[in-house]
This record gives sequence, structure tokens and C-alpha cells, in this order.
Amino acid sequence: MIDNYVFNPKSPKYYVKKYLDHHIERFKNKIVIDLPAGNGVTTEILLMNGAKPIAFDLFPEYFMLEGVECKRADIIDKIPVEDNFSDFLICQEGIEHFSDQLKVFKEFNRVIKKNGELIITTPSQSNLASKFSYMLFESETTKLMPPNEIDDIWMSDKEATTEIYYGHIFLVGLQKLRMLGKLSGFKVKEIQYLRLSKGSLVLFPIVYPFIFISSYLRYFKNLKKKKEVPTAIKKEVYREQLKINLSVKNLLTKHTFIVFEKEKQLNEIDFNFKSTMKSFDKIM
Repeated sequence: MIDNYVFNPKSPKYYVKKYLDHHIERFKNKIVIDLPAGNGVTTEILLMNGAKPIAFDLFPEYFMLEGVECKRADIIDKIPVEDNFSDFLICQEGIEHFSDQLKVFKEFNRVIKKNGELIITTPSQSNLASKFSYMLFESETTKLMPPNEIDDIWMSDKEATTEIYYGHIFLVGLQKLRMLGKLSGFKVKEIQYLRLSKGSLVLFPIVYPFIFISSYLRYFKNLKKKKEVPTAIKKEVYREQLKINLSVKNLLTKHTFIVFEKEKQLNEIDFNFKSTMKSFDKIM
């Protein structure tokens, strides 16, 4: 195995391997895009499990798996495959590095087949310690400085690409991930929570009662708004968000592991509740 982190329960790679091994039959003979592929450890696991991985990275020079080509791909531009190409796409520890996350999600939609799956792992910005650190310092954790040009430019090589590989500048929480998925034709299929954030555990008994009460108050308040929208639709959307807000695991996990299913092609997405749309003069 390329990377010993797959055997370390503190690493998200450990949980990705565990998931792939558990669902080995689902991935067998399936086309799986691995992006960013990094050193190639996930591609190697997929190969060992009988899948057909296609590896891409902004800096393929660091791909270590022999006998497999990792092609250069700038996700902000385009993944160099045709539409509806893959059965799965794994974006492991990547979404927090991408500056235009909605554009990235739409590109994921383009390359994944209908009913195919998008698997994302990312440091959780939804846990209590992360929320607290952002409130105090606008940083990922209390140990780190806020994002800056010294610590968060992880790779820049203009001979290879004009794009910069950023650090954790674009961290994203579970509610935003859900919304990015909805805007690009995906529904949440499964959420896993990896390992405990000790700082979040300390904050939990102090903060959770406020989260619980305020979440329910907001839920019922918003059900009364936008009377033109059918109540069943409002309940479906707001309950999904309420469930995320109140999830103890979501508030305590260090990493998020989320599986999306592609419901719609991009041209099929429509959120047009005409009765609730505002004209630009009223918005302004």
C-alpha cells in the first residue's frame, strides 16, 4: 500500500478505504474518477477492489502509483472526459481547496452518470470547535492562523499550470454541501461521521441546548412563511436542514464523509416557484 495513513484511524484515508472495502461489490467493474488523486492511494485501493479508476490531479507529478497514469486536470476549467462518463466520483479532501465550489459541483454532475454517486470527504466546518474557532479567529482551529498567503498557498508551479493549489481556504459545512448538491442536481444519500473532535465534546453540553431550541423555533417560524409554497415541500426541505442542525454526530465529528446521488442532469434542475420569485426592483 502506498500510504500508511490508510491504517491510521486519525486519517480520513482510513475511512475511505473502510467504505470502499465494505462496498466492494458496488464498485467492481465500475468507472470511478479519483480527483484529486494525490499520491494514488485511493486509486490503488479501487484497483485492488476490481474497480476501473481514472486518476486526475492538478499536480500529477506527485502521483506515485506505478503502472497507472494520472492526468492533469484543472477542476475549475474542466475534467477531460465526456459527459455522463463515470459511475462514481471520489473527491477526497479536495472540495475545501476549490475556489468556485458550485462550478465544481456542476462539473461533477456533467461527468457522473444519472443515478451515479459523488463521494466527498472534507474537514468539518460544522463541528462546534470549528464554529467556535471561526467565531474567535476566522480560522479552522484555535491552533491555526486565519487563512493567509504564507500558510495557505500549498503549491504553485507556473511551469505546470497557472492555477494555485490552495490550502483550507474554502472550508465548507454540511448545510452548504447539501445546498451545493441541490443546486447541481444531487441529493444526499448517506452521511458518515468519522472521528470525535475533543474540543467539540467540551463545548457540547454548554452550546447544544441553545442549538436545539433555536433550531426548532426557526423551523416552525419558516413553515409559516411563503404560503404560496406547498407545506409538504417546505417540511421536506426544512426537516432535512433541521436534522442536520440537531445531529449530535455532525456537531462532534472532525471530518465529514458525504455520499450524493445524481438525481438530475443540469438542464433538468428547476427551482422556479413563480409565486415566491421577487423582481429585481424589490430585491434591490
